[in-house]
Amino acid sequence: MPKKSQTKTVKRRSSDDEQPPPKQSRDVPSPLCFNSPESLFQSLIQPMGTEQFFREYWEKKPLHLQRSDPSTASYYQSLFQLSDLQNLCSHNLEYYRDVNVVRCISGKKKVLNKQGQVKHSALSKSFVQNKATIQFHQPQRFKDELWKIQEKLECFFGALVGSNVYITPQESQGLPPHYDDVEVFILQLEGQKHWRLYTPTVPLAAEYSLESEERIGSPTHDIILKAGDLLYFPRGTIHQADTPAGTEHSTHLTLSTYQRMSWGDLLLDTFPSLLCDHSKTEVSLRQGMPRRLLLGHSKGLDTSRQLAASLRSLADEMERGMQEVRSTHMKRDFIMNRLPPYTQLELLTPSGKIPALEDMVCLKFKDYMVITVEPSLERTDEATELVIFVLHSLKNQRESHMMGESCDEQEEEDISRGLQFPLSHLQALQQLQQAEQLAVEELQLPSQEDKLSLVLALWSESLLAVL
Repeated sequence: MPKKSQTKTVKRRSSDDEQPPPKQSRDVPSPLCFNSPESLFQSLIQPMGTEQFFREYWEKKPLHLQRSDPSTASYYQSLFQLSDLQNLCSHNLEYYRDVNVVRCISGKKKVLNKQGQVKHSALSKSFVQNKATIQFHQPQRFKDELWKIQEKLECFFGALVGSNVYITPQESQGLPPHYDDVEVFILQLEGQKHWRLYTPTVPLAAEYSLESEERIGSPTHDIILKAGDLLYFPRGTIHQADTPAGTEHSTHLTLSTYQRMSWGDLLLDTFPSLLCDHSKTEVSLRQGMPRRLLLGHSKGLDTSRQLAASLRSLADEMERGMQEVRSTHMKRDFIMNRLPPYTQLELLTPSGKIPALEDMVCLKFKDYMVITVEPSLERTDEATELVIFVLHSLKNQRESHMMGESCDEQEEEDISRGLQFPLSHLQALQQLQQAEQLAVEELQLPSQEDKLSLVLALWSESLLAVL
């Protein structure tokens, strides 16, 4: 997923920021249904059903959906087109960060970027005279309708969703054959694009070389995408695309998701806490290693067998439900880097009646918050205390989505802390998550003070409403 930095930090959006209300991308009727994340995805892949897609295609094989409806083609074109570049170049765009200019020449990628800010005249010259492809990074930062689509898709997948726009003149190709480590949805916005897809030598984007044609093989799919069409292919799928003769230019949008969202990534996130908890009850894990093991003097010792036995013991406890799997870093990375909700700014500030014991309440923005159980950030001399953090994306910066831009240390610390509650509040928070509405008095907490403190904290963050 291009342009996501390893810094994993974002700028916060202050309630004092002056931002206009979200607007549609031109007055073009949308074929998409935004009632819920599920309805949005279903309408995106129509006429195919969601259940069939995940059963037959997701992580398995490509899917080409052809659309003959002119209104769908018009809507896709409204999302982004070549003529948008002139206005966007007034937003202080920079080469490499916001725009890449590339062309595939003799099977190699050639970068034609200039230095500094992007000028529309220079961009047009590269496009016309050099027949270069213009790659625009993360257009959802500027295009409201893409913001609206992608934040709903992030709710649907529970993962970051990035995008790129590629505009390629006729009889030209931007990139050589390559593969990505993301699930990719292609929306054809303007013109036509000729795609060649190849069977990966190693599935799901494991590391392998594309240095020779023998490694690429013969194409398994030869596809012409027309405006309004959609193409999906799993991560690891080798692909290339060019604009055929007779098409003035082609514009397509990539929606990319599920980067670093594998079982292996989850294990890397959860295993340290699992092992730490298991060590508290498993005596063998607290016994010392043999002397001089770290110096390489392990002759006659079956270290692998000893460790394997400990892992089996841990696995047995997990199967019996005696070990809780707690994801921390993956949850934080997702919630801190995702898009804020597509909504009016005033809905993101506390409003309405302050909750009282006799009130019925409900959580707002459930799809934009996560609950984590983590060690307390407060340093003490005693054993590490587990606490609950409620994190949300309401104040994230749309303008820095997927761009890897860092905020200052104070803002970063404020985001990472979130709302903190004692571990005893976990059941009450789960009650609120699972219920459509709930009386404050029914919260599973020991005192009325605790109940009021919890709902007031959530209300103050615009995460709770009084019915």
